Amino acid sequence: MPSKKISKMTPDELLSVIDYSPADNLEHLATTIPWKSKMVGQQIRGLFNYQQFLETIKKNPLVFGPLSFSASWQSAILDSMLRHVKASARLAVGASRNPDAIADQNGWIYKSYSRLLYTLTGFFIKDGKFNRDKALMICTTPKGKEYLRNYIDEFAQLEQQYNNIGLSRLKAMKELLKCLLVLITEQPFRSEPLPFAKTNPDGSLKTSFEEYLAENRMRLENLYEANAFDIKEYSERATLGKIGCSRYEYVEGSLNHRVRLRCYPLPEGITSNGKVIYMSTPLINKPELFDLASGKSVVEAMVKKGYVIYLVDHGDPGWEETELGLDFYGKIIPDFYLDMIKKRHPKDEIYIMAYCMGGTLILPYLARRAEELLADGKPMDIKKIALMASPMKFDDDESGHNPIRSLIRRDYDPYLMKELFGAVNIPPQVIEAGMNEIQPGVQHTVVLGFYGRAEIKESIADSAPFLYWLTHGTKFPVSAHVQWIQNIFIGNQVYEGKYCLPSFNPKFNGKPVNMAILKKAGVRIFDYKGSRDPIAPAGSCVAGETWGMVDTGNVKFTSGGLNRVIEKNIGHIFVVSRKLLAEYLELVEDFYNDSSINQRAMLTGKDLSARHLADNVVDIKKIQAKK
Repeated sequence: MPSKKISKMTPDELLSVIDYSPADNLEHLATTIPWKSKMVGQQIRGLFNYQQFLETIKKNPLVFGPLSFSASWQSAILDSMLRHVKASARLAVGASRNPDAIADQNGWIYKSYSRLLYTLTGFFIKDGKFNRDKALMICTTPKGKEYLRNYIDEFAQLEQQYNNIGLSRLKAMKELLKCLLVLITEQPFRSEPLPFAKTNPDGSLKTSFEEYLAENRMRLENLYEANAFDIKEYSERATLGKIGCSRYEYVEGSLNHRVRLRCYPLPEGITSNGKVIYMSTPLINKPELFDLASGKSVVEAMVKKGYVIYLVDHGDPGWEETELGLDFYGKIIPDFYLDMIKKRHPKDEIYIMAYCMGGTLILPYLARRAEELLADGKPMDIKKIALMASPMKFDDDESGHNPIRSLIRRDYDPYLMKELFGAVNIPPQVIEAGMNEIQPGVQHTVVLGFYGRAEIKESIADSAPFLYWLTHGTKFPVSAHVQWIQNIFIGNQVYEGKYCLPSFNPKFNGKPVNMAILKKAGVRIFDYKGSRDPIAPAGSCVAGETWGMVDTGNVKFTSGGLNRVIEKNIGHIFVVSRKLLAEYLELVEDFYNDSSINQRAMLTGKDLSARHLADNVVDIKKIQAKK
């Protein structure tokens, strides 16, 4: 008698156990929609607004009459409810959890899903390799099939509890599950594309199906060995909570509230070049973006060139910092630290390097510093600033900031922010939620990209410092945050010349900063921006073509003695790429080293026009070709 043909389970059969879920993006959305969080958020906002309305009635009994009595007992009930809401939010922030309980549940789902992936993958790993014989046995025997169905049902339970829809982080994790199902059954899906497959423009595989299976076995073996199925947990284990590759020390006496000044001394055998760089960092990220890892570190590269580096570390603000505004972070701190640096390096040139909002805040500071020095009959002491993806223009038309400005006008409520987080500051999860809104599908693409590169074992460990930086933000002082949103993002005060800063000179104290004085003071701006940057769109990074030593000759390319405006086909966090970082470092060092005829004219008091500079224009392509 002929032998009975063995029935082999298919990946479609396994996937059907889950059925459709919020992880499938059946809506074909281009981003993640946290619809439940948004709905609850609107309800909470409505309650706080109603509370304010009741308070108005209570304070005007003569106007509202009997309504004021009704408002009093309604307000008492509402106060009790809102105290619970505020206490829950603040306790969550204090415990480093997401104050959004729905998003916090999603976090639990990510962790649980990744652990299921790890356990299921491990069932087929023997001596570090994916065991094809065991996979064949499991998907061809009744007990094995039952085991797989039961296991996939656990994935289904998690997916059905998921609170977001669209192109989400969980969808990226499900792609890895699909990949695993194909490896177990060694069959493609009937109607689903092969996850992580290399394809031709017409959609056909670039490799054979067997080669595809071999590549993805390696992918799962690498992820299993590193237990890297959850990017946040993996980054914490891989880095032990510490990122940065360069040695530093905190400058004695630099502690001001939670802010401290780091000094990165020169490595052994490196001689100072007589130049100091002051690095201005954003308030919402760990400052290690300047020093992620060896080969991905601005600090490492520059100290090897003889630059002494000072970097602002804002720390993690607590209750004592809740009332600190942009005057503190944008004037008091740089005044304090730059005075320290000048005393420590009285003969050295001081340059500025700033990233994102660090640049947005430090450039008007330099203009105020120029106002103060020139008013005292002194020359400007800091004449070069290198900006990295630093937005300055915030409007609805040309800057590219219309999406986030629309979001702010729709959802941002400064009163609510202070009520919920006034004692603990704005948690990083709230900032991240806003960033996700203006980067369509970013939660999906980050995780999918990490899995996609896992075929190369070294790429997993290489990603750990960045993933830790990305998933571990810092709190934003609540008063400074409200001012940042209202004055900078919505008010566009820096670009429109309305941004005010304090000053020891009564003439300038509390008055708008004159940004045009940067040119009179001889300040040169290196403006480096990306055409694919949604956070600091190229149209908003206009410092180099608006202020400082700007001329028609320097816009969109570089000229000796003038600003340098360089736009590249890059995104916001380009420093994670060794290639892109190397390009940036070459260009910025050339800017710092340029002592052009125009700069010498500033020192001698001679006025050289752009026409006289024509013979001295240096195109950056020529510089690179020469090198």
